[in-house]
Amino acid sequence: MNELIASKTLNNSLTMELETEIGQSAFDNQHHKLIVNILFTQSWLVSQMKGFLQQFGLTVQQFNILRILREQSPHPTTLNLVRNRMLDKNSDASRIVERLRQKGMVERNQSEQDRRTVAIVITGKGREVLAQIDQQDDFFYSLTQNLSDTEAQQVNELLDTMRGSGTSEGRSAY
Repeated sequence: MNELIASKTLNNSLTMELETEIGQSAFDNQHHKLIVNILFTQSWLVSQMKGFLQQFGLTVQQFNILRILREQSPHPTTLNLVRNRMLDKNSDASRIVERLRQKGMVERNQSEQDRRTVAIVITGKGREVLAQIDQQDDFFYSLTQNLSDTEAQQVNELLDTMRGSGTSEGRSAY
């Protein structure tokens, strides 16, 4: 880990310090800076994704739902499962699925066994759009190109640790 810090210190031309980006002179401590840095980076990533996905007529949340449905395919998926797996837990999954249905990218079918349950499946059109996005993997690489594979793995491991050893509940800060 010290080698990572040393190599980044020597090669500061690749990095943009958080203090400069947000115009803040100092933080109370490194933990406070970390939280602000994660939130700032998340906002930057979402902004980049929005711009990229716009050419496909998708929002970040719609893209997330299509990926969930593709992974579940060919099996139908419930709205509850989609909600549980979404990255943005505050999104209105039902409304987003309806917009995808209107675009012809998903189908909603009422379950024959339980009329209260709606089965959702990705359509061929939804798969085609995801295939087009998959072909542009250079965009996704560009978001993390300043990190080596080893550094990316370290960041992933540290974030998993921060959330509580990768459990979905994590540890509450309150």
